[in-house]
Amino acid sequence: MAALRNWPWPKKLALLWLGIVVALGLLAPFLPLPFAPATPDLARPALPPGLDSPHWLGTDAQGRDVLANLLFGARTAVLFTLPAALLAAALGTLAGGAAGFWRNDMPWPLPLLLLCLGAAWWALALPYFQIGQALTVLAGLGLLLLYAFPRLRTRMPALSLPLDALLLGTAALLGTVPRLVLVLAVGSLGLPPAALLALLVLTTWPDTARLVRAEMLRVSALSFVEAAHSLGLPAFRVWWRHALPHAAQVLRAALPLSIAALVGMENTLSFLGIGFAPTTPSWGRMLSSARLAPEAWWLVALPALPLAATLLSLKVIARRQLAR
Repeated sequence: MAALRNWPWPKKLALLWLGIVVALGLLAPFLPLPFAPATPDLARPALPPGLDSPHWLGTDAQGRDVLANLLFGARTAVLFTLPAALLAAALGTLAGGAAGFWRNDMPWPLPLLLLCLGAAWWALALPYFQIGQALTVLAGLGLLLLYAFPRLRTRMPALSLPLDALLLGTAALLGTVPRLVLVLAVGSLGLPPAALLALLVLTTWPDTARLVRAEMLRVSALSFVEAAHSLGLPAFRVWWRHALPHAAQVLRAALPLSIAALVGMENTLSFLGIGFAPTTPSWGRMLSSARLAPEAWWLVALPALPLAATLLSLKVIARRQLAR
């Protein structure tokens, strides 16, 4: 059993399959497909697969080509879930790494605080637009002065930010509502794809943040971090150059699991018809179309196989990384 557990082929097969999915998803618009994914063939609805048919993998109940929808469904999965997973990983790593390193005593320069307030004011589209504009201008001037006159850094007022408490409180607040329920409730309002992407990032980053925070608590107590502090290096440099790269190693296992969760979320939303245009191809939308033709087995089997293989491959990679 130990030999089977250490067998390298499952990981290689998983990487090969994921590489194929990414390549086909990116190259789908350039492939010589005989039919477009959103073009119905009204003369051949619910056509079964066959090499003697113009639709090799058949059609759905509306006559749309299954092969084209499979390839463009992979494109939707790649172009939607990968950016969401990478943005959530970046946000969670920075937030969790800072919270685990500085705990509740993070020095926050006043210009940087004004910059964050101004950016939040604009991002949330709060009223009195001039206030957010003024905050951003003041923050820019303050940061310019700090850059031009380094001696001002010791005299510039700074606030002690309880970042660890804010992180744990935000993560607990987002965890009170199940992620799927929250995404379905907000996504049903008719958000554009960019807003839906931001919603998934905002609901996914706490998982990565908690993992990186826990690892940073361990890393910050190691001898090489204490040695860097004893040499008089700035705290930000110690965090960025020494502690954070080691704490971020947990992403090797967490990122595949995050991508798998987002792939499942994207297909769930597509299956329910939420968040995406009806003409957007997706494996989940193909599974949903099988309800219009219950006898068309290929509408369930063909999209379910690549979806299951993708989720299984991501979990195999995550498990191999955890076993290291």
